[in-house]
Amino acid sequence: MGDWGWEYDPDARHVIGDTPNLAFVARVEERADELVRAAAALYLDGTAYQGPSPGVREEVIPAGMFQYLTVVRQQRLYIVQVTAWPL
Repeated sequence: MGDWGWEYDPDARHVIGDTPNLAFVARVEERADELVRAAAALYLDGTAYQGPSPGVREEVIPAGMFQYLTVVRQQRLYIVQVTAWPL
């Protein structure tokens, strides 16, 4: 997988807030891990990539959704918004 990784942007507290549903947050992070593995397989040498980055995308998962930005040349997936649906 190389140096690919994910992080909250600007930080977890800002993106997640004080959501009480920790199982949902775990699902977001699990899905982020899967997306990072997929990006690493798709962009084998991300730092040398010359095309456009995919832009902001969203994932709907049980109990909510999240938006993320993939920046290929930085080999990073940034989670920018997490929305948990009411329990």
